[in-house]
Amino acid sequence: MDSGPEELELNGDLRPGSPGFPDAPPPQWGWRTRSINVNHYTNKKSAAESMLDIALLMANASQLKAVIDQGSSFAFFVPLVVLISISLVLQIGVGVLLIFLVKYDLNNPAKHAKLDFLNNLATGLVFIIVVVNIFITAFGVQKSVPITASQQ
Repeated sequence: MDSGPEELELNGDLRPGSPGFPDAPPPQWGWRTRSINVNHYTNKKSAAESMLDIALLMANASQLKAVIDQGSSFAFFVPLVVLISISLVLQIGVGVLLIFLVKYDLNNPAKHAKLDFLNNLATGLVFIIVVVNIFITAFGVQKSVPITASQQ
């Protein structure tokens, strides 16, 4: 979107000083005129990912407790314990990886290749975690309902 109407000369060219003119100064947007601190942005993004990772970690721990409460008589006991355990281990790994991502300075060009690799690794592991959790949901984790005397 343009910041205002463009000023055209009679031949259709832009007037010098108009917003679309190549040498025109950038439009003033108040607080947005300063440059973005990439490290600050990335740290916020990684912190948000870590919080989501913690939420999923807590959900998986709750699911593992529900499966163990049901006992080995539950039809999908072993697959669910294995899948939830894999998910928990991968989530811990991604959490540690995010800590390392936050530590590195993005303004150092020598670190860009390493950061790119770690970021791609984290993204791949998160994809695997999502797939594993889809299978966990497909097998279904139900909390056991205690049998009362009237139900016997």
